Amino acid sequence: MSQSSTRPAVVSRVLPDSIAQELGFEVGDRLVRINGQAPRDLIDYQFLCADEEITLEVQDDQGATHVVELEKDYDEDLGLEFETALFDGLMQCNNRCPFCFIDQQPPGKRETLYLKDDDYRLSFLYGSYLTLTNLTAREWERIAQFRLSPLFVSVHATEPEIRSRLLKNPRAGELLEQLQWFQENRLQIHAQVVVCPGINDDDHLERTLLDLAQFHQGDVPAVISAAVVPVGLTRFRPSEDELQPVSPAKAGAVIDQVQTLQAKFRDQLGTTFAWLADEWFLIAGRSLPIEAEYEDYPQIGNGVGSIRQFLKAFEAAAIALPPALPSPRRYTWIVGNAVEKAFQPILKRLNQVEKLTVDMAAINSDYWGQDITVTGLLTGHDLQRCLRDRDLGDGILLPTIMLKSTDPGNPQKWLFLDDQSVESVSNTLQASIIPVEGVEGLVQSCLQF
Repeated sequence: MSQSSTRPAVVSRVLPDSIAQELGFEVGDRLVRINGQAPRDLIDYQFLCADEEITLEVQDDQGATHVVELEKDYDEDLGLEFETALFDGLMQCNNRCPFCFIDQQPPGKRETLYLKDDDYRLSFLYGSYLTLTNLTAREWERIAQFRLSPLFVSVHATEPEIRSRLLKNPRAGELLEQLQWFQENRLQIHAQVVVCPGINDDDHLERTLLDLAQFHQGDVPAVISAAVVPVGLTRFRPSEDELQPVSPAKAGAVIDQVQTLQAKFRDQLGTTFAWLADEWFLIAGRSLPIEAEYEDYPQIGNGVGSIRQFLKAFEAAAIALPPALPSPRRYTWIVGNAVEKAFQPILKRLNQVEKLTVDMAAINSDYWGQDITVTGLLTGHDLQRCLRDRDLGDGILLPTIMLKSTDPGNPQKWLFLDDQSVESVSNTLQASIIPVEGVEGLVQSCLQF
Protein backbone atom coordinates (compact mmCIF):
# COMPACT_ATOMS: atom_id res chain seq x y z
CA MET A 1 0.00 0.00 0.00
CA SER A 2 1.33 3.40 -0.88
CA GLN A 3 1.14 6.42 1.35
CA SER A 4 -1.16 8.03 -1.23
CA SER A 5 -3.87 5.57 -0.15
CA THR A 6 -3.61 6.73 3.45
CA ARG A 7 -6.66 8.61 4.69
CA PRO A 8 -6.72 11.05 7.61
CA ALA A 9 -7.30 9.40 10.99
CA VAL A 10 -10.82 10.27 12.18
CA VAL A 11 -11.06 11.00 15.91
CA SER A 12 -13.76 8.93 17.64
CA ARG A 13 -13.00 9.95 21.22
CA VAL A 14 -11.03 12.58 23.10
CA LEU A 15 -10.01 11.33 26.53
CA PRO A 16 -10.92 13.67 29.40
CA ASP A 17 -8.11 15.67 31.01
CA SER A 18 -5.78 14.77 28.13
CA ILE A 19 -3.42 16.86 26.02
CA ALA A 20 -5.84 16.51 23.12
CA GLN A 21 -8.73 17.90 25.16
CA GLU A 22 -6.59 20.81 26.28
CA LEU A 23 -5.71 21.52 22.64
CA GLY A 24 -9.40 21.57 21.70
CA PHE A 25 -9.68 18.33 19.71
CA GLU A 26 -13.23 17.19 19.02
CA VAL A 27 -14.84 13.97 17.80
CA GLY A 28 -14.84 14.01 13.99
CA ASP A 29 -11.57 15.92 13.65
CA ARG A 30 -9.14 14.38 11.15
CA LEU A 31 -5.47 13.96 11.88
CA VAL A 32 -3.69 14.38 8.55
CA ARG A 33 0.04 14.54 9.37
CA ILE A 34 2.40 14.26 12.31
CA ASN A 35 5.72 16.04 11.85
CA GLY A 36 5.03 16.14 8.12
CA GLN A 37 4.26 12.42 7.80
CA ALA A 38 0.86 10.88 7.12
CA PRO A 39 0.43 7.97 9.57
CA ARG A 40 -0.63 4.72 7.92
CA ASP A 41 -2.06 3.25 11.08
CA LEU A 42 -2.13 3.34 14.86
CA ILE A 43 1.42 2.02 14.96
CA ASP A 44 2.73 5.01 13.00
CA TYR A 45 0.63 7.33 15.16
CA GLN A 46 2.09 5.96 18.39
CA PHE A 47 5.64 6.04 17.01
CA LEU A 48 5.42 9.56 15.61
CA CYS A 49 3.71 10.94 18.71
CA ALA A 50 6.39 9.61 21.04
CA ASP A 51 8.62 12.64 20.42
CA GLU A 52 8.73 15.59 22.81
CA GLU A 53 8.12 18.20 20.10
CA ILE A 54 5.28 17.52 17.65
CA THR A 55 3.62 19.39 14.82
CA LEU A 56 0.13 18.18 13.95
CA GLU A 57 -1.87 18.96 10.81
CA VAL A 58 -5.56 18.65 11.60
CA GLN A 59 -8.80 19.14 9.66
CA ASP A 60 -11.94 20.06 11.59
CA ASP A 61 -15.43 18.90 10.65
CA GLN A 62 -15.83 21.96 8.41
CA GLY A 63 -12.78 20.98 6.36
CA ALA A 64 -10.59 23.81 7.68
CA THR A 65 -6.93 22.86 8.23
CA HIS A 66 -5.13 23.75 11.46
CA VAL A 67 -1.47 23.35 12.37
CA VAL A 68 -0.83 22.62 16.03
CA GLU A 69 2.62 22.68 17.61
CA LEU A 70 3.16 21.27 21.08
CA GLU A 71 5.75 20.10 23.56
CA LYS A 72 5.18 17.19 25.93
CA ASP A 73 7.03 14.50 27.83
CA TYR A 74 8.55 11.72 25.74
CA ASP A 75 6.04 8.89 25.17
CA GLU A 76 3.22 10.88 26.82
CA ASP A 77 -0.08 9.95 25.18
CA LEU A 78 -2.12 12.66 23.45
CA GLY A 79 -5.43 11.10 24.51
CA LEU A 80 -6.96 10.44 21.11
CA GLU A 81 -8.88 7.39 19.91
CA PHE A 82 -9.77 6.76 16.26
CA GLU A 83 -12.56 5.13 14.28
CA THR A 84 -10.13 2.49 13.01
CA ALA A 85 -6.59 1.40 13.76
CA LEU A 86 -5.81 1.29 10.02
CA PHE A 87 -5.78 4.59 8.14
CA ASP A 88 -4.72 3.11 4.78
CA GLY A 89 -7.19 0.24 4.69
CA LEU A 90 -7.23 -3.41 5.68
CA MET A 91 -4.72 -5.86 4.22
CA GLN A 92 -7.02 -8.68 3.18
CA CYS A 93 -6.33 -12.37 2.81
CA ASN A 94 -5.13 -13.77 -0.52
CA ASN A 95 -5.71 -17.40 0.46
CA ARG A 96 -8.72 -19.64 -0.20
CA CYS A 97 -8.76 -21.84 2.90
CA PRO A 98 -11.86 -24.10 2.73
CA PHE A 99 -12.29 -23.85 6.52
CA CYS A 100 -12.29 -20.03 6.55
CA PHE A 101 -15.29 -18.94 8.62
CA ILE A 102 -15.76 -15.87 6.42
CA ASP A 103 -16.52 -18.13 3.44
CA GLN A 104 -18.84 -20.30 5.54
CA GLN A 105 -21.45 -17.58 5.98
CA PRO A 106 -24.63 -16.90 4.04
CA PRO A 107 -24.68 -13.94 1.65
CA GLY A 108 -26.51 -10.69 2.22
CA LYS A 109 -25.40 -9.78 5.74
CA ARG A 110 -23.53 -6.67 6.87
CA GLU A 111 -20.43 -5.93 4.85
CA THR A 112 -17.96 -6.20 7.72
CA LEU A 113 -18.78 -9.89 8.19
CA TYR A 114 -17.08 -10.64 4.86
CA LEU A 115 -13.79 -8.81 5.41
CA LYS A 116 -10.98 -11.37 5.33
CA ASP A 117 -8.38 -9.89 7.65
CA ASP A 118 -4.78 -10.94 7.04
CA ASP A 119 -3.15 -7.79 8.41
CA TYR A 120 0.01 -8.01 10.50
CA ARG A 121 -0.80 -4.70 12.18
CA LEU A 122 -4.05 -6.01 13.65
CA SER A 123 -2.16 -9.12 14.70
CA PHE A 124 0.33 -7.01 16.63
CA LEU A 125 -2.24 -4.62 18.09
CA TYR A 126 -5.11 -6.99 18.89
CA GLY A 127 -3.89 -10.57 18.55
CA SER A 128 -5.75 -11.52 15.38
CA TYR A 129 -4.23 -14.31 13.30
CA LEU A 130 -2.53 -13.89 9.93
CA THR A 131 -0.85 -16.25 7.46
CA LEU A 132 2.16 -14.14 6.34
CA THR A 133 1.41 -14.96 2.68
CA ASN A 134 0.58 -11.40 1.57
CA LEU A 135 3.58 -9.53 3.01
CA THR A 136 5.81 -7.55 0.67
CA ALA A 137 9.50 -6.88 1.33
CA ARG A 138 8.51 -3.44 2.59
CA GLU A 139 6.17 -4.92 5.21
CA TRP A 140 8.78 -7.44 6.40
CA GLU A 141 11.22 -4.53 6.80
CA ARG A 142 8.65 -2.57 8.78
CA ILE A 143 7.98 -5.50 11.12
CA ALA A 144 11.71 -5.67 11.85
CA GLN A 145 12.17 -1.89 12.12
CA PHE A 146 9.28 -1.35 14.54
CA ARG A 147 9.92 -4.62 16.41
CA LEU A 148 6.32 -5.73 15.93
CA SER A 149 6.35 -8.75 18.20
CA PRO A 150 4.73 -11.03 19.04
CA LEU A 151 2.58 -11.68 16.00
CA PHE A 152 -0.07 -14.40 15.84
CA VAL A 153 0.32 -16.76 12.89
CA SER A 154 -2.05 -19.35 11.43
CA VAL A 155 0.35 -22.19 10.65
CA HIS A 156 -1.94 -25.22 10.18
CA ALA A 157 0.96 -27.27 8.78
CA THR A 158 4.72 -26.86 8.37
CA GLU A 159 5.07 -29.30 5.46
CA PRO A 160 5.03 -27.03 2.38
CA GLU A 161 2.74 -29.20 0.28
CA ILE A 162 0.20 -29.65 3.09
CA ARG A 163 0.10 -25.96 4.01
CA SER A 164 -0.18 -24.93 0.34
CA ARG A 165 -3.04 -27.41 -0.07
CA LEU A 166 -4.86 -26.02 2.96
CA LEU A 167 -4.40 -22.34 2.08
CA LYS A 168 -4.65 -22.96 -1.67
CA ASN A 169 -1.69 -20.65 -2.16
CA PRO A 170 1.80 -21.72 -3.32
CA ARG A 171 3.38 -18.98 -1.15
CA ALA A 172 2.06 -20.79 1.90
CA GLY A 173 4.89 -23.30 1.57
CA GLU A 174 7.47 -20.67 2.62
CA LEU A 175 6.54 -20.88 6.30
CA LEU A 176 9.69 -22.54 7.65
CA GLU A 177 11.87 -19.92 5.96
CA GLN A 178 9.68 -17.22 7.50
CA LEU A 179 10.03 -18.75 10.95
CA GLN A 180 13.79 -18.73 10.43
CA TRP A 181 13.51 -15.00 9.65
CA PHE A 182 11.71 -14.41 12.94
CA GLN A 183 14.42 -16.33 14.76
CA GLU A 184 17.25 -14.40 13.10
CA ASN A 185 15.57 -11.08 13.87
CA ARG A 186 14.81 -12.06 17.48
CA LEU A 187 11.11 -11.56 16.92
CA GLN A 188 8.36 -13.87 18.13
CA ILE A 189 5.06 -15.44 17.17
CA HIS A 190 2.26 -17.46 18.73
CA ALA A 191 1.16 -20.21 16.33
CA GLN A 192 -2.24 -21.67 15.57
CA VAL A 193 -2.99 -25.06 14.00
CA VAL A 194 -6.56 -25.69 12.85
CA VAL A 195 -6.85 -29.46 12.53
CA CYS A 196 -8.79 -30.69 9.50
CA PRO A 197 -9.34 -34.47 9.73
CA GLY A 198 -7.79 -36.35 6.83
CA ILE A 199 -5.56 -33.45 5.77
CA ASN A 200 -3.22 -32.11 8.48
CA ASP A 201 -3.91 -34.52 11.35
CA ASP A 202 -2.15 -37.68 12.58
CA ASP A 203 1.50 -37.77 11.43
CA HIS A 204 1.18 -34.34 9.81
CA LEU A 205 0.05 -32.79 13.10
CA GLU A 206 2.96 -34.37 14.94
CA ARG A 207 5.40 -33.13 12.29
CA THR A 208 3.97 -29.61 12.56
CA LEU A 209 4.25 -29.43 16.35
CA LEU A 210 7.76 -30.90 16.36
CA ASP A 211 8.86 -28.42 13.68
CA LEU A 212 7.42 -25.50 15.61
CA ALA A 213 9.09 -26.69 18.80
CA GLN A 214 12.46 -26.47 17.05
CA PHE A 215 11.96 -22.69 17.04
CA HIS A 216 11.32 -22.58 20.77
CA GLN A 217 14.92 -22.14 21.88
CA GLY A 218 17.24 -19.48 23.25
CA ASP A 219 16.38 -16.48 25.39
CA VAL A 220 14.01 -15.12 22.69
CA PRO A 221 12.24 -18.17 21.20
CA ALA A 222 10.80 -17.43 17.77
CA VAL A 223 7.73 -19.57 18.45
CA ILE A 224 6.44 -18.91 21.95
CA SER A 225 3.51 -21.31 21.87
CA ALA A 226 1.20 -23.27 19.58
CA ALA A 227 -2.55 -23.81 19.86
CA VAL A 228 -4.28 -26.84 18.37
CA VAL A 229 -7.87 -26.02 17.40
CA PRO A 230 -10.59 -28.21 15.83
CA VAL A 231 -11.96 -27.10 12.47
CA GLY A 232 -15.39 -25.50 12.71
CA LEU A 233 -17.82 -26.16 9.88
CA THR A 234 -21.17 -24.60 9.01
CA ARG A 235 -23.98 -25.64 6.69
CA PHE A 236 -23.11 -22.73 4.40
CA ARG A 237 -19.68 -24.02 3.41
CA PRO A 238 -19.09 -24.88 -0.26
CA SER A 239 -20.48 -28.33 -1.05
CA GLU A 240 -17.38 -29.32 -3.01
CA ASP A 241 -14.88 -28.87 -0.18
CA GLU A 242 -12.96 -31.81 1.24
CA LEU A 243 -13.48 -31.08 4.91
CA GLN A 244 -14.79 -33.48 7.52
CA PRO A 245 -16.24 -32.51 10.91
CA VAL A 246 -14.41 -33.49 14.08
CA SER A 247 -16.11 -36.49 15.68
CA PRO A 248 -15.93 -37.31 19.41
CA ALA A 249 -13.63 -40.24 18.58
CA LYS A 250 -11.34 -37.98 16.54
CA ALA A 251 -11.28 -35.39 19.30
CA GLY A 252 -10.22 -38.04 21.79
CA ALA A 253 -7.47 -39.26 19.46
CA VAL A 254 -6.10 -35.72 19.02
CA ILE A 255 -6.15 -35.15 22.78
CA ASP A 256 -4.15 -38.35 23.35
CA GLN A 257 -1.68 -37.50 20.58
CA VAL A 258 -1.04 -33.94 21.70
CA GLN A 259 -0.88 -34.77 25.40
CA THR A 260 1.89 -37.28 24.63
CA LEU A 261 3.81 -34.49 22.86
CA GLN A 262 3.08 -32.07 25.70
CA ALA A 263 4.87 -34.38 28.15
CA LYS A 264 7.84 -34.47 25.80
CA PHE A 265 7.88 -30.68 25.45
CA ARG A 266 7.70 -30.13 29.20
CA ASP A 267 10.70 -32.39 29.63
CA GLN A 268 12.75 -30.85 26.81
CA LEU A 269 11.58 -27.23 26.73
CA GLY A 270 10.33 -26.62 30.25
CA THR A 271 6.87 -25.68 28.97
CA THR A 272 3.79 -27.44 27.62
CA PHE A 273 4.32 -25.36 24.44
CA ALA A 274 1.50 -26.96 22.39
CA TRP A 275 -1.96 -26.33 23.80
CA LEU A 276 -5.30 -27.96 23.13
CA ALA A 277 -8.32 -25.69 22.76
CA ASP A 278 -11.11 -26.38 25.24
CA GLU A 279 -13.35 -27.49 22.36
CA TRP A 280 -11.45 -30.76 21.98
CA PHE A 281 -12.46 -31.82 25.49
CA LEU A 282 -16.05 -30.65 25.01
CA ILE A 283 -16.40 -32.59 21.74
CA ALA A 284 -14.77 -35.69 23.22
CA GLY A 285 -16.86 -35.48 26.40
CA ARG A 286 -13.74 -35.43 28.56
CA SER A 287 -12.90 -33.39 31.64
CA LEU A 288 -10.91 -30.22 31.12
CA PRO A 289 -7.32 -30.02 32.39
CA ILE A 290 -6.91 -28.54 35.85
CA GLU A 291 -6.09 -24.84 36.12
CA ALA A 292 -2.43 -25.40 37.03
CA GLU A 293 -1.79 -27.02 33.63
CA TYR A 294 -2.44 -23.80 31.69
CA GLU A 295 0.71 -22.00 32.92
CA ASP A 296 0.20 -18.29 32.10
CA TYR A 297 -2.59 -18.91 29.54
CA PRO A 298 -0.48 -18.07 26.45
CA GLN A 299 -3.24 -19.15 24.05
CA ILE A 300 -6.35 -17.83 25.81
CA GLY A 301 -7.41 -16.12 22.57
CA ASN A 302 -7.79 -19.56 20.98
CA GLY A 303 -10.00 -20.80 23.78
CA VAL A 304 -7.19 -22.62 25.56
CA GLY A 305 -8.19 -22.47 29.21
CA SER A 306 -10.98 -19.93 28.72
CA ILE A 307 -13.49 -22.11 30.58
CA ARG A 308 -11.15 -22.63 33.53
CA GLN A 309 -10.41 -18.92 33.58
CA PHE A 310 -14.13 -18.12 33.51
CA LEU A 311 -14.81 -20.51 36.39
CA LYS A 312 -11.97 -19.00 38.42
CA ALA A 313 -13.18 -15.47 37.74
CA PHE A 314 -16.68 -16.48 38.82
CA GLU A 315 -15.40 -17.75 42.15
CA ALA A 316 -13.91 -14.32 42.81
CA ALA A 317 -16.99 -12.42 41.62
CA ALA A 318 -19.36 -14.68 43.55
CA ILE A 319 -18.11 -13.11 46.79
CA ALA A 320 -20.47 -10.23 45.96
CA LEU A 321 -23.50 -12.53 45.96
CA PRO A 322 -25.74 -11.89 48.97
CA PRO A 323 -27.46 -14.66 50.96
CA ALA A 324 -30.81 -13.54 49.53
CA LEU A 325 -32.48 -11.00 47.27
CA PRO A 326 -35.09 -8.58 48.63
CA SER A 327 -37.69 -9.97 46.24
CA PRO A 328 -37.94 -13.00 43.96
CA ARG A 329 -36.20 -12.80 40.56
CA ARG A 330 -35.88 -15.39 37.82
CA TYR A 331 -33.63 -15.18 34.79
CA THR A 332 -32.80 -17.33 31.77
CA TRP A 333 -29.05 -17.53 31.10
CA ILE A 334 -28.08 -18.27 27.49
CA VAL A 335 -24.99 -20.38 26.75
CA GLY A 336 -23.83 -22.63 23.95
CA ASN A 337 -24.52 -26.29 24.66
CA ALA A 338 -20.77 -26.97 24.45
CA VAL A 339 -20.31 -25.50 27.95
CA GLU A 340 -23.51 -26.80 29.55
CA LYS A 341 -21.75 -29.35 31.74
CA ALA A 342 -18.73 -27.16 32.52
CA PHE A 343 -20.87 -24.27 33.77
CA GLN A 344 -23.03 -26.31 36.14
CA PRO A 345 -21.01 -25.12 39.21
CA ILE A 346 -21.83 -21.52 38.28
CA LEU A 347 -25.52 -22.30 37.89
CA LYS A 348 -25.59 -24.12 41.23
CA ARG A 349 -23.90 -21.24 43.08
CA LEU A 350 -26.25 -18.61 41.62
CA ASN A 351 -29.27 -20.63 42.66
CA GLN A 352 -27.99 -20.82 46.22
CA VAL A 353 -29.01 -17.17 46.60
CA GLU A 354 -32.44 -17.16 48.21
CA LYS A 355 -35.18 -15.73 45.96
CA LEU A 356 -32.88 -15.90 42.91
CA THR A 357 -33.60 -18.49 40.23
CA VAL A 358 -31.38 -18.80 37.18
CA ASP A 359 -32.39 -21.26 34.47
CA MET A 360 -29.74 -22.21 31.94
CA ALA A 361 -30.73 -22.39 28.28
CA ALA A 362 -27.89 -24.37 26.69
CA ILE A 363 -28.58 -24.39 22.97
CA ASN A 364 -26.91 -25.40 19.73
CA SER A 365 -26.88 -23.35 16.54
CA ASP A 366 -29.42 -24.43 13.98
CA TYR A 367 -28.42 -21.32 12.03
CA TRP A 368 -24.87 -22.62 11.46
CA GLY A 369 -25.98 -26.26 11.37
CA GLN A 370 -23.90 -27.30 14.38
CA ASP A 371 -24.84 -29.94 16.93
CA ILE A 372 -22.28 -28.67 19.43
CA THR A 373 -21.96 -24.89 19.61
CA VAL A 374 -19.78 -22.47 21.56
CA THR A 375 -21.59 -19.51 23.07
CA GLY A 376 -20.06 -16.89 20.78
CA LEU A 377 -21.64 -18.42 17.64
CA LEU A 378 -25.25 -18.34 18.80
CA THR A 379 -27.48 -16.08 16.70
CA GLY A 380 -30.79 -14.29 17.02
CA HIS A 381 -32.33 -17.06 14.93
CA ASP A 382 -31.13 -19.67 17.44
CA LEU A 383 -32.54 -17.81 20.42
CA GLN A 384 -35.94 -17.41 18.77
CA ARG A 385 -36.02 -21.06 17.73
CA CYS A 386 -35.23 -22.37 21.20
CA LEU A 387 -36.90 -19.82 23.46
CA ARG A 388 -40.08 -18.84 21.61
CA ASP A 389 -42.46 -20.96 23.73
CA ARG A 390 -40.47 -20.84 26.96
CA ASP A 391 -41.24 -18.92 30.14
CA LEU A 392 -38.18 -16.66 30.33
CA GLY A 393 -38.89 -15.14 33.72
CA ASP A 394 -37.79 -11.57 34.41
CA GLY A 395 -35.28 -11.45 31.59
CA ILE A 396 -32.66 -13.14 29.43
CA LEU A 397 -29.02 -12.93 30.51
CA LEU A 398 -27.17 -12.73 27.20
CA PRO A 399 -23.34 -12.92 27.02
CA THR A 400 -22.02 -10.02 24.93
CA ILE A 401 -19.59 -12.40 23.21
CA MET A 402 -22.51 -13.15 20.86
CA LEU A 403 -22.89 -9.51 19.83
CA LYS A 404 -21.31 -6.80 17.70
CA SER A 405 -21.39 -3.40 19.38
CA THR A 406 -22.84 -1.06 16.74
CA ASP A 407 -23.94 1.67 19.17
CA PRO A 408 -21.88 1.76 22.40
CA GLY A 409 -24.56 3.72 24.22
CA ASN A 410 -27.45 1.44 23.28
CA PRO A 411 -26.88 -2.33 23.64
CA GLN A 412 -30.39 -2.98 22.35
CA LYS A 413 -29.11 -1.99 18.89
CA TRP A 414 -26.22 -4.44 18.99
CA LEU A 415 -26.23 -7.20 16.38
CA PHE A 416 -25.97 -10.98 16.41
CA LEU A 417 -23.95 -12.77 13.73
CA ASP A 418 -27.11 -13.17 11.65
CA ASP A 419 -27.61 -9.37 11.65
CA GLN A 420 -30.63 -9.45 13.96
CA SER A 421 -30.59 -6.84 16.71
CA VAL A 422 -31.02 -7.45 20.41
CA GLU A 423 -34.11 -5.24 20.27
CA SER A 424 -35.78 -7.22 17.48
CA VAL A 425 -35.14 -10.57 19.19
CA SER A 426 -36.41 -9.14 22.47
CA ASN A 427 -39.60 -8.00 20.77
CA THR A 428 -40.12 -11.38 19.12
CA LEU A 429 -39.65 -13.25 22.39
CA GLN A 430 -41.58 -10.62 24.35
CA ALA A 431 -38.88 -10.71 26.99
CA SER A 432 -36.29 -8.31 28.32
CA ILE A 433 -32.75 -9.09 27.11
CA ILE A 434 -29.92 -8.06 29.40
CA PRO A 435 -26.49 -8.13 27.69
CA VAL A 436 -23.89 -9.23 30.25
CA GLU A 437 -20.15 -8.83 29.79
CA GLY A 438 -18.03 -11.48 31.45
CA VAL A 439 -18.41 -12.88 34.93
CA GLU A 440 -18.89 -9.56 36.71
CA GLY A 441 -21.66 -8.62 34.30
CA LEU A 442 -23.39 -11.94 34.96
CA VAL A 443 -23.24 -11.54 38.74
CA GLN A 444 -24.25 -7.87 38.76
CA SER A 445 -27.19 -8.50 36.43
CA CYS A 446 -28.49 -11.18 38.77
CA LEU A 447 -28.46 -8.66 41.62
CA GLN A 448 -30.45 -5.98 39.80
CA PHE A 449 -34.07 -5.69 40.78
